[in-house]
Amino acid sequence: MKMENNKSVRGLKLRGLLMSTLLAGALGGGVTMAQTTLTAVMEAPLRSVDPIITTSYIVRNYGYMVYDTLLAEDEKGEVRPQMVEGWRTEDDGKTYVLTLREGLKWHDGKPVTSADAVQSIKRWIQLDKMGQVMSEFLEGVETRDERSFAIRLNIASDIALRALAKPSSLPAFIMPEAVAATPISQPITSTIGSGPFRFVADEYRPGVQAVFEKNTDYVPRPEPASGLAGGKVVHVDRVKWLAMPDAVTGVNALRSGEIDLIEQVPLDLLPLLESEPEIKLNVSSARGGQTELRFNFLHPPFNNRLVRQAALTAMNQKSIMQAQVGNPKYFRTCGAVFGCDSMFPSEEGSETYFKGDTEAAKALLEKAGYKGEPVTLLHPTDFLTGPAMPVIAQQLRQAGFKVNVEAMDWQTVQTRRTSKRPVEDGGWSILTTYSGMTDVSNPLSFMGVAANGEKAWFGWPDVPEIEKTRMEFAQAGNREELVRLGTELQKLIMLDGVIVPLGEFKVVSAMRDTVTGFMDSAVPVFWNVKKQ
Repeated sequence: MKMENNKSVRGLKLRGLLMSTLLAGALGGGVTMAQTTLTAVMEAPLRSVDPIITTSYIVRNYGYMVYDTLLAEDEKGEVRPQMVEGWRTEDDGKTYVLTLREGLKWHDGKPVTSADAVQSIKRWIQLDKMGQVMSEFLEGVETRDERSFAIRLNIASDIALRALAKPSSLPAFIMPEAVAATPISQPITSTIGSGPFRFVADEYRPGVQAVFEKNTDYVPRPEPASGLAGGKVVHVDRVKWLAMPDAVTGVNALRSGEIDLIEQVPLDLLPLLESEPEIKLNVSSARGGQTELRFNFLHPPFNNRLVRQAALTAMNQKSIMQAQVGNPKYFRTCGAVFGCDSMFPSEEGSETYFKGDTEAAKALLEKAGYKGEPVTLLHPTDFLTGPAMPVIAQQLRQAGFKVNVEAMDWQTVQTRRTSKRPVEDGGWSILTTYSGMTDVSNPLSFMGVAANGEKAWFGWPDVPEIEKTRMEFAQAGNREELVRLGTELQKLIMLDGVIVPLGEFKVVSAMRDTVTGFMDSAVPVFWNVKKQ
């Protein structure tokens, strides 16, 4: 009888061990039942994994999960070391030598080297607007040893530090050398980074879900997290991004506890959450944005400066932002290209615009010799700026423009905007988008202000005087000079309508009260976040 009892006990232990092994296999290696997963609905679904060839914010956000940067800006906008332990200057300030921290590893376990950093910079610099400015002064980027590399300029300037530290569009993410050698005409498919999260490729469903797991090999910096600098300490095991094209479904999922966080709540749906005791709302100016309009400079009628000015005169910012945002608590009108709260808050050049002056707009159109050429507006039906487009169309019609509005999803707009063909051949005349305030506040990195023709952002403005002033800005040595040049850029941009600021808005995130530590940084990040 005693022997039979011992056999029974051994059998139970074996079956328990077998069940534990099967569960561990089903959940993936060392994953346990106590695993913490944070589920979030982001501002758009993830469909690409190359954060260098697109300005899409969701791909940028993916980049911060998977990759790391050499330098970063803290909450005060100061440049701090991130992947590097520090830097020194040589050659009277013309050369910067940066040294990587010890022990940095790629997700496949290989060490991060200076060759990886050099090749990553060489790929990034071809597409980033601030990188392109930096390249005008660049003599070379080369390795010194396994952990150190040098950036050589022909002027004494800190532009290399500012460019490598800037938080957005496009951040200088560091990739393995072989991956970074991919031509910019070809998107990368590798998801190997050295950042605080690993990408779970097997669970990726483009446009549906993206899953990240904690990188247990990541060694955070010792300083507290500040802005996008400091220690990136991960407290959850997994982060899952789910796409919910229907915003009401997402809000209801948050209320019921099916998801933990919504990165950007449509402002018209906030009343559904404001009275929920288990929901916290985070109103963010750091992640707030500027609604913008872009003309196509290549074809009539907006290849004519006076016609562009007529359109700006016809527009009414308040009506446009009212349609997009609704509650004036969350928006304001502003004619400053670089933001009304930035270091460059000048609204010069916009004094006669944005008041909806139909008669003045008609007079400008007559002076310009407008012949009724059709104007095609791309109307994104599933994007934040979508509600503004019908209002813009009506304002232009009242001024005498012949307007055609084409409705489509945002993904189609992103494809269509690359076309340089005439309107009658599938091209476009006007599109709207938005940029985060951290992007618009920098005259060198804000992609919308570059006016270098074929190399400029969609719309392809060619205004040499703007590019000349941006080069002077890159070399400016003091705040007074920077402000003067920023004001001059404001006037030049408004004169030609290179990028049109339509107003500023705040972003509201919503999360369950079980979520803490979500930082009010320029980019939504998931380190420092805890879930009870």
